Amino acid sequence: MLQDKRLIEYHFDRNDTNYAVGDIFLGTVRKVMPGLNAAFVDIGSEKDAFLHYGDLGEQYPSLQKWVNGVMKHQTQTPGLEGFTLEPPLDKVGKADSVFKKGQALLVQIVKEPISTKGPRVSTDISMAGRYLVLLPFTNSISVSKKIVSKAERDRLKRLIASIKPEGFGVIIRTVAEGHEVAELDRDMQSMVDNWNLLYENLRKGQPRDKMLGELGRTSSMLRDMLNESFDSIVVDTPGRFEEMKGYVQKIAPDKVGLVKLHNNKVKVFENLGIEKQLKTLFGKTVSVPGGGYLVIEHTEALHVVDVNSGSKSNQENDQEATALMINLGAAREVARQLRLRDMGGIIVVDFIDMRSAESRKKVEDAVYNIMKQDKAKFTILPITKFGLMQITRQRVRPAETIVTGEVCPTCGGTGKISASIQVTDEIDNSIDDLLVNQNQQGLALFVHPFLHAYYTKGLVSKQMKWYLKYYKWVKVVKDSSLGLTDFRIEDEQGEQIELHSAAGAMARAQDREIITDSVD
Repeated sequence: MLQDKRLIEYHFDRNDTNYAVGDIFLGTVRKVMPGLNAAFVDIGSEKDAFLHYGDLGEQYPSLQKWVNGVMKHQTQTPGLEGFTLEPPLDKVGKADSVFKKGQALLVQIVKEPISTKGPRVSTDISMAGRYLVLLPFTNSISVSKKIVSKAERDRLKRLIASIKPEGFGVIIRTVAEGHEVAELDRDMQSMVDNWNLLYENLRKGQPRDKMLGELGRTSSMLRDMLNESFDSIVVDTPGRFEEMKGYVQKIAPDKVGLVKLHNNKVKVFENLGIEKQLKTLFGKTVSVPGGGYLVIEHTEALHVVDVNSGSKSNQENDQEATALMINLGAAREVARQLRLRDMGGIIVVDFIDMRSAESRKKVEDAVYNIMKQDKAKFTILPITKFGLMQITRQRVRPAETIVTGEVCPTCGGTGKISASIQVTDEIDNSIDDLLVNQNQQGLALFVHPFLHAYYTKGLVSKQMKWYLKYYKWVKVVKDSSLGLTDFRIEDEQGEQIELHSAAGAMARAQDREIITDSVD
């Protein structure tokens, strides 16, 4: 996602996983862990899913009653009209009083597998639409806190009460503000259709089966994020273009014109400047506009961001003002990086020390004002006297990582090159071997610009010394594509000469010196 041509969100759709947030599985309790007050559930993933007692939800007894009835074909219709709800689950309880090994559970993924951990699941099932969220086994209607108008909140509640099916509760999302009943009813019907599909799949389902899949990453992003601020949605493949156009036509017909197919020969990422931003923004070191830079490190337990002043600190006399200026720029970039990389869990930011409490408050406000645009839940703690800020951010999937390095053209990725101190000896011995032993003429030596200066500069250059020694001129040519320790030699026809090993050339040169000494 771009804002003012700057990348603010980047999502990568992985094809190597079958488990996305929102997917619903029929799992089996593998192991009950009283010490953790949780259970591990087999849903077919490499690592068992983790289900904590606190993630069961108050409607867990009703859900289990419904699931058992559907699987035993005792429940004949998907609707909840006439379904008798069970008493709500105690908020404080013991996992071993609820779970039994081998028990079938209908679970929904709330966090994707991260690092060595399996997915985290919940039995508090919900179905998200564009304007509404459908909640089974309750009749409550709630409205997003971001809708502040009491009149609008009351209007939406009345509309939803008139169209919602019995036995289902509804959360009215922020984007529903101002929309009419027809749009809300269409969204409601779509979610009811999904519930009916879940019912049919559950009737014939087996443990570890996916009962209902969430929308693809692209469609779910549009469902959750598409709003009046969007200028365009650019797609670079005809198939995906038709898919996205159809989905937008379904959820927001007035915005279908925003979906555009990229036909340019230049790749869409290059054309929009995204490729360069990815390379510069996902590295370990990130420059901060206005001066300074961030160093971002990731560990199993937390993420660490170190703010550095760079050369900026040497240009100002007022250290407090300089620290504040750099920290304010860094604060905005830190908030952007958290959203861009989807970094979750605990983040510790080491700002440049500031003595003034007022300065620290300005930096805290800068971080908050950027992060409040983020859909992920977060908490920011005040900056300590050591300059440390702690942030917690909702983590539902692994942080995005992009390899920004490239294979070194000099070492080929081995991490080793010839010792730079030897390269001039190798060149000297190769030139000597070609001019003396092979009687070559009109040689051209191609070297890195640094070596070119070494061989050609000076009153009596190395190039001139060769001429005085061999009475043959060797042309020295700059080639910036060569590494510092690389070189090549061409003959007078411009053909590259296959050089003997440096050791062989050196040995022959040493042999000649020995013979010359013995003759003398």
